[in-house]
Amino acid sequence: MLAKDKIISIFCLIDDILQGIEHKEDIRRQVSDSEIIVTAIVSSTSFYGNHSSGIQFMKQYGYIPNMLDKSRFNRRLHKIGPLLYELFEIVSSYFKDFCCEMQYIIDSFPVAVCNNMRILNCEILKDKKWRGYTASMRNYFYGVKVQLVTTKSGIPIAFHFTPGKTTDAKALGKMIDKLPAEASIYGDSAYLDYSLEDKAFERKAILLKIQRKSNSKRIDTLEQKMEKLKMRKRVETTISDIKKLFPRTIHAVTLEGFLIKLTLFVFGLQLNKTIN
Repeated sequence: MLAKDKIISIFCLIDDILQGIEHKEDIRRQVSDSEIIVTAIVSSTSFYGNHSSGIQFMKQYGYIPNMLDKSRFNRRLHKIGPLLYELFEIVSSYFKDFCCEMQYIIDSFPVAVCNNMRILNCEILKDKKWRGYTASMRNYFYGVKVQLVTTKSGIPIAFHFTPGKTTDAKALGKMIDKLPAEASIYGDSAYLDYSLEDKAFERKAILLKIQRKSNSKRIDTLEQKMEKLKMRKRVETTISDIKKLFPRTIHAVTLEGFLIKLTLFVFGLQLNKTIN
C-alpha cells in the first residue's frame, strides 16, 4: 500500500509534468487527468490493478472526493492511454539525466492473455503471432512479451510490448535508441546478434554485453561471464516485483485495455522506486 506522502508526491510530479508539456483539458471537468492517472497508479500498485478498489480508496480517504464512477473512470483512462507511456518516458529521461546512469539491463517476460485451452475463444487476440514459447519454463503462452530495460539498481527506464512469437534479438533493436551514448546494456543469450552489437557501437558507442552461447564466435572471459550473470539477476528481481503486482488474471475486454494495465504496472513500480 502506498503511503499518503508518496501518493501526494506522485500526484504533484504527474501534475507538474502535464503542465510542463502544456497538456490541455476541458476546464469544466471536476476530476483532472492528473487525478485519473494517480488513481490508476494506486490501483496498480496497491490493489492488483482493480480500478474499483482504487476509486473507492481515493474517495474514502479524501484524496479525490469527487472521483468518477468506474465506467466514466475507465473511459477517461482509455482516452489518455498513450499519455501514460509518454509520462513514463519523461520520468525515465529525468532519471537518466539526473543520475547519469550508464549501465542498463534488458530482459523479457511473457504475459498471457488467456490459458492455452481457451485460445480459440479469445476475443482480444486473433493471430498466431501472439503464441510464444518460454524456454526457461518450457511452455507455450498466448499473449504479449514485455521487453524491459532497467538500471543496475532495478529501476525500469524503458519497455516495449511485442507479440509472443517475436524473438528477443529482434526487439532489442527498438530499445537501443532509448539509451544514452556510450552506455552498456546487459542481456541473456536470447539477445545475441553480432550485427546489432556492431551497429550499436558504431552509431552511439553503446556496448551490448550479451551472454554468449557455448558455440559463440566471440568468447567471454570468466570475469566477463560472472559480470553479465550478476547484472542479469538484478533485472530478474525487478520482473518479479512487477509480477507481484499482477492479479491472478488481468481482466480486459480489448487489447488496448490490456496494454494500458500492463503499462500502469511498470509505470507504478518505476514511480514507487524513484519517489522517496
